[in-house]
Amino acid sequence: MIVHLIDGTYELFRQFYGQRRFNGGKDKPFGAVVGVLHSILEMIEQGATHLGVATDHVIESFRNDLWPGYKTGDGIERVLRAQFGPLEAALAAMGIVVWPMIELEADDGLASAARLAAADERVEKVCIWANDKDLAQAVRGDRVVQVDRRGMQIRDAEGVRKKFGVDPRLIPDFLALVGDAQDGYPGIAGIGAATAGRLLNRYGPIEEFPPNVLGNERDRALLFKDLATLRTEAPLFGDVDDLAWRGPTADFANWVERLGDPRLLERSRNAPVAR
Repeated sequence: MIVHLIDGTYELFRQFYGQRRFNGGKDKPFGAVVGVLHSILEMIEQGATHLGVATDHVIESFRNDLWPGYKTGDGIERVLRAQFGPLEAALAAMGIVVWPMIELEADDGLASAARLAAADERVEKVCIWANDKDLAQAVRGDRVVQVDRRGMQIRDAEGVRKKFGVDPRLIPDFLALVGDAQDGYPGIAGIGAATAGRLLNRYGPIEEFPPNVLGNERDRALLFKDLATLRTEAPLFGDVDDLAWRGPTADFANWVERLGDPRLLERSRNAPVAR
């Protein structure tokens, strides 16, 4: 089987701002939710049988206690934020396994789910549908891959090396050195992508750098590495069969009425279920 793991928060943002380009600024209350549901139904229609969606139930996580500049939910538009909860509930009603993350982030949830799924010998491939750079660390050979939504690129371990210049296992070290503006930490001054790749390929992880390489910045680099390192121990499911899509629940009709798109119900009832 192929397991598909989806970043629900990214999908919600993608649908919201994608629709805004065409709606003249008149955002529909559940427009982004409807878009995500149709997108996942399309995956099922194209053959996906085992799926899980991780969401940021809240944007803040334990990382905010480690670094004061780490990303928060400040600045998220009210009409978008109001769709976080309905997305989780509507997905569950549609029969999709959802992991709303609170202390951890959606990326931690995806990394944890990927580890659990890959441990099952029945799983041929795990596809992580997420754009965040830090999820490149979850890639394993050509068995656990990252699907970049922007260019629909499938990135295996060789693809990670080609894009970042380092192996997947060194992505936390790479991000610690160059920083991640989206997550809110700056990296180490004077170290860009090329220098980071050269150092990591020569010495290995930051812990193995000679003392003179980072000097007084070593502790700061290790802190940033901690921020960039995804947690993989979340006990999200016990068996990969738990991710099989069996069709919508009885409650989905109520959600479809609330969302105002009857096509969702018809489409979900006609979509093939896992055997």
